[in-house]
Amino acid sequence: MKSIYGKLFSLICLCGVFLSCFFSSTLQAQEEKPFPETRPRKVAELPAIPSDDVVKVDTDLLIFDAVVTDEKGEPIRGLDASDFKVYEDGSERPIAFFNLEKKSGAKRPVAIVFAVDVSGSMTAEEFARLRTALSVFIEKLADRESVFAVMSFGMEVKTVQSFTNERMKLEKSFDKIQRDINGLSTHAYDAIDDAVRLLANKAPKTKNKRLLKRSVVVISDGFPVGDTVAPKTVIERANTADVSVYSVTLPSFSRLLASTQRQPLPTPFDVSGIVDRTGGKNFYATEKDFEPLFRALAEEVVSSYVLAFYPTDEKKRDGQFHSVRIESPHGLVRQSRPGYQARKQ
Repeated sequence: MKSIYGKLFSLICLCGVFLSCFFSSTLQAQEEKPFPETRPRKVAELPAIPSDDVVKVDTDLLIFDAVVTDEKGEPIRGLDASDFKVYEDGSERPIAFFNLEKKSGAKRPVAIVFAVDVSGSMTAEEFARLRTALSVFIEKLADRESVFAVMSFGMEVKTVQSFTNERMKLEKSFDKIQRDINGLSTHAYDAIDDAVRLLANKAPKTKNKRLLKRSVVVISDGFPVGDTVAPKTVIERANTADVSVYSVTLPSFSRLLASTQRQPLPTPFDVSGIVDRTGGKNFYATEKDFEPLFRALAEEVVSSYVLAFYPTDEKKRDGQFHSVRIESPHGLVRQSRPGYQARKQ
């Protein structure tokens, strides 16, 4: 009898050790989970381009935007496919498709979401000049098929105007943007994430049989606070949706940190890589250059080339991430994403 009780006691002790190890490993796994999110989000898979579009593709064709700049950072135009090389995991791949900014006189259409910081750190004067500068930006792109949407963000993200090409609606949406002078948070990454999802789900992929350039222009003083989605996650979703993120850092950022600083200070957007890793660019506004800055931004947005290639058969369904590098001997190349995630067979 004592032997039976002894075996039972040993069994109970063994179960206790097992459960302890199980819960310990589970908690550790939860603690090590990278970039947890408090609100689950999902970017819908992008539909295949219809067969009657300029680009005749299947779902295996990988499309990248690329901007080529000179030593002064100015876009270089007029290049053709022979001026580029594309490398997949270090091996050169033939370019299957190449598209210029202009083709047969038609300019590439764009879809842009403006995400505007309305937190208390933004000044009333900045808001007034920003409204005028945004109108200049839209006017600069008025000669092409374009659609725009407007979001605001502070303690929460709001869609002020869904996609439209009507100038009057956009002007009214700028008037609706109100400063949140009591805002304690600046959900910049949440706003970019929402803007990417809006582009993925609502913006057309093509217009008049041409691929759209899809971008987010986030305008802020550079201090994201309280976000529920991590920068790494936003970058991944922007890459999946083929969206480039451009940032405009307003003067209140540099005034708060170093008013005598001659060189632009790195912003959190620079540090996170959300601009660089999506093929965008950061613009620093000064007290007097809002309108010229937005003209330069408009020029930057539409200066990209479109290149595409087919992955090798063994890689296109292996479920792995593959790096892509685009090079040109004519200047520095900035591409829309660093590679692609292959589907799992």
